[in-house]
Amino acid sequence: MSASPAEIIVHVFGRTDVGRTREHNEDSFVVADLTTMNATLQPEVREHRPGARGSLFMVADGMGGAAAGEIASQMATEVVLEELDASWRRSDQTDGDTFAGALRKAVEAANARIHRYAIDHPENRGMGTTTTIAGILGDTLYLCQVGDSRGYMVRNGVATQVTKDQSLVQRLIDAGELTAEEAEVSERRNIILQALGPEQVVKVDVTSQQLRRGDTLVLCSDGMSGQMRTDDIARIVTEQSPDLMGTCKALIDLANENGGPDNITVIAARFEGDGLQAAGDGDFVGHKPYVSSAEQRATMPVSSAELAAEEAKLMELSMVTTAENEIPSAEDVAAAAQSGPRETTPIAPPPASSLAPRLSVSQLRVIFGSLTVAVAAWLAWVYLLRR
Repeated sequence: MSASPAEIIVHVFGRTDVGRTREHNEDSFVVADLTTMNATLQPEVREHRPGARGSLFMVADGMGGAAAGEIASQMATEVVLEELDASWRRSDQTDGDTFAGALRKAVEAANARIHRYAIDHPENRGMGTTTTIAGILGDTLYLCQVGDSRGYMVRNGVATQVTKDQSLVQRLIDAGELTAEEAEVSERRNIILQALGPEQVVKVDVTSQQLRRGDTLVLCSDGMSGQMRTDDIARIVTEQSPDLMGTCKALIDLANENGGPDNITVIAARFEGDGLQAAGDGDFVGHKPYVSSAEQRATMPVSSAELAAEEAKLMELSMVTTAENEIPSAEDVAAAAQSGPRETTPIAPPPASSLAPRLSVSQLRVIFGSLTVAVAAWLAWVYLLRR
C-alpha cells in the first residue's frame, strides 16, 4: 500500500501470552481505528490510515485473582471503546484538546464502572487493572497512564520510556532515594499506587509526544517490561523491523526465556508516511505532561508591549470616567440658574476618588468640642443681653 502526500500510515500488531507461571491470562488489549470503530487485528486495521478520529491502542493488566483480573481488564477495554464511540466519535470537534479530554474521561468512566462492579459483587472485591492507552491523532501521540504498564518509543534504534510508572519504586526514584538499577531488583517493585477499580476516583496521567516518520511505539504489561531492559526492546524492534508480528513474538519469547512469571502482552505500532516529519537531533522523546491550549494561554507570560497597551487603555478609560463625573463649580451652577430652567437629567454622584479625605476620630472630637464651646458662649451672651 503506497502512501500519497501528507498521509500517515499506521502499521500495528498485538499479542498476549499467559507466561510460564500463571494458569490464567488476566491481560487484555485492543487495537482500533476510531474513525470506523473497527477494533480487530484484521488486515484493514493492521495497516491503516487514521481518519479524522484517529487510532487507539490499549493494554490492560488485570489483578485481583484470575476471574476478577480478567473481568477488570476486559471491562476496561470495552468501556473505553464505548465511551470514545459515544463522545469522541460523535463530537463536532476533531481537535487535540477534545481528543485528549475524551481519552481521560473514557479512562475515568472505566474506573467508575469497575469500582461499581466490585461493590455489587463482593466476591470480586479488590479487583482492578492497570492500563496504558495510546491515542493517535494527526502527528501527535496522546498517552493515558494508570499503574505500571508501559509505553516505549523506539526512534533511530534507541528505545525511550514515554510513560511513568505509578508505583512505589518510581516514587522513591523521583525522591532520589532509589536508583533505576536498584528499582529493577527491589522487593517492592510490584507495589503500585493506582489502578482502575479499587478507588472511586483515579488520577489519569495524560502525556503527549510528537510522532516522526519511522517511529515504533511499544505498549506492554509489566510481564514484559519487568523481564528485560530498555536496550533489549530497542534491539528486538530494530532487528525485526518492519515485521511487527515478529517483533511481538520475539519480545514475548524473551520475557518467557527470562522466567515468564506473569502474563505478557505487547502492542507494536510503526508510523510511516509523508504526513510525518523525519526525526531530528533536537526532537524530544520522553515523559511530557499534556497541557491544553487553554492552560497554555492561562500561563503565558504577558509581553511589555501588551502591558503598555493595557495601561494606555486603562488611562484612556480613566480620563473618560473623570470627565463624565466632573463636579460643577459654584460659578457654573450660578450661570446655569440664570440661563433658564434646569434640565431634569440627574447628575451622577461624584466618584469616590473626588471626595474630600476622611477625618480621623481625634479630628472630629476637636471639631465638635470647638462647636460646643462656641454654642455655649453664644447662649451665655444672649442670656446677658436679655437681662
